[in-house]
Amino acid sequence: ETVQRGCPAVFSLFRNNTGSVSRNCTSRGWSKPFPPYHVACNVEDDIPETEESYFATVKLIYTIGYSISLGVLAVAVLILLFFRRLRCARNFIHIQLFLTFILKSVAVFIKDATLFSSDDTNHCTLSTFACKASVVFCHYCVMANFFWLLVEALYLNSLLLSSFYSRRFLWGFSLLGWGVPVLFIVLWIGSRVYFEDTECWDINEDSPYWWIIKGPIVVSIAVNFMLFVNIIRILMQKLNPRLIQFNNSSQYRRLAKSTLLLIPLFGTHYVFFNFLPDYFNISLRLCVELCMGSFQGLVVAVLYCFLNQEVQKEVHMQWLRWQERSYGVVSPAAKGSQMDTPF
Repeated sequence: ETVQRGCPAVFSLFRNNTGSVSRNCTSRGWSKPFPPYHVACNVEDDIPETEESYFATVKLIYTIGYSISLGVLAVAVLILLFFRRLRCARNFIHIQLFLTFILKSVAVFIKDATLFSSDDTNHCTLSTFACKASVVFCHYCVMANFFWLLVEALYLNSLLLSSFYSRRFLWGFSLLGWGVPVLFIVLWIGSRVYFEDTECWDINEDSPYWWIIKGPIVVSIAVNFMLFVNIIRILMQKLNPRLIQFNNSSQYRRLAKSTLLLIPLFGTHYVFFNFLPDYFNISLRLCVELCMGSFQGLVVAVLYCFLNQEVQKEVHMQWLRWQERSYGVVSPAAKGSQMDTPF
């Protein structure tokens, strides 16, 4: 039996080709690919300068983005954990979301270090346990990130629809955000091991098993979009001065501001890219998914931690208390903060 696969769409980024690579199933196992991929797909062993420069620039940008996001997110998590007054259900969910961005950044660095540790490495035929493990870890972190973005949307909807809250919701949200991706990752690992154990598992083009991971992500993005529409609809009703009480208007306006700021962070741009063919404008896809996506964690940390008025107040009070201990000066603001009631 002979299996034939077309050249990956990424090879058409700079040149047109319709080549294919074949492998024979023999009594001794699969044969080596023929003809060699660089011949069939018109890809030279020596990468052209234009391609090398483009991919090097993309890699540099997303490395900087993930590095900055990683540092800022780590500080944000420490702030939300340090101050007792900030420990609430809303910030618990924010912390989990921050952690997924941190893990995704770490996973990208590990994957790059494993797959591209040396210029002499043949990335197309590399197949080691470390390589596959890094790819699996990266896919899990990406899935967890999308599912915690979904949790954020579900939590916002629950706040707007009902004032009732139970800690059981947190257990359910945690199971959805961390547990459900594990299920799909395990299924995908099994399918790759038994049906498609080729290379480093990082090439999923035209693979039906890739939908075990991509399918739930697409569904979560679609649900997120519908939840956003519902949130905007509810807020438009609640922000109508004739329908709300005066003492609640400030709260709903704060929720409206948070929701509107969250719209570009819930992966809504992926709705467009996920329903396009894989070969459509690959350069634009790489720019959005790698470069812009690498700074997504930074934007989330700024919006949900550093620009949060409660966080700013607690940090300011801590600074005043530090000045009091260091210089013996007690400010009126620090005295007033002692009368606050923690939530």
